Amino acid sequence: MKTDHITYTGPAIDDPEMLAKLPKALATLLQQTNGFIHYHGGLHVRGACLAPAWHSLRDAWLGPNAFHRLYPDVKPDDVPFGEDCLGDQFLLRGGEVWRLFGETGELESLEVKFAQFMKDVQEDPGDNLGLHPLLKFQRDGGHLQPGQMLAAWPPFCMEEAEAGVNVAAVSSEERRRFLAQLAAKIRDLPEGGQLDVEVME
Repeated sequence: MKTDHITYTGPAIDDPEMLAKLPKALATLLQQTNGFIHYHGGLHVRGACLAPAWHSLRDAWLGPNAFHRLYPDVKPDDVPFGEDCLGDQFLLRGGEVWRLFGETGELESLEVKFAQFMKDVQEDPGDNLGLHPLLKFQRDGGHLQPGQMLAAWPPFCMEEAEAGVNVAAVSSEERRRFLAQLAAKIRDLPEGGQLDVEVME
């Protein structure tokens, strides 16, 4: 793995029990670097650590706000190893990488193994990670701190987004909570129904 675009590295491993549960390719990577942020927030790979919570793989996989508790289509044995700048999640399921769309809860197989996914990201991060909102945010003078994501308004899944989307930095915890609530509302929405969403300050 190239390290020239890493902008944050996780703390030392203090959760070896979690490390032992992981597929070999991911475990090997975390033994080299215990999670990291690439491209100033474009890709966050979680680590085998207990803190900070936003970086903890245990928290995302087994904690009270684990993704399988928030999204019905996520299985308890799906490994939520990473996320992009907007809060879409990358999961390992059956040896393949899947993408969880945070706004809607939809799942899509990327049809690649973990090692190939990481290679694809390095070869073309813009397309494979959807970096365009982040790049615009940076051009406008914004900067994501570790533990932050971009909040988009209106959400990309809504028709109103076709007229343009504003983005702002928020805490990862706040973003994940908002996305899970949005996905739950969309899931319960009847055909042709309208959705009222509270604007985050």
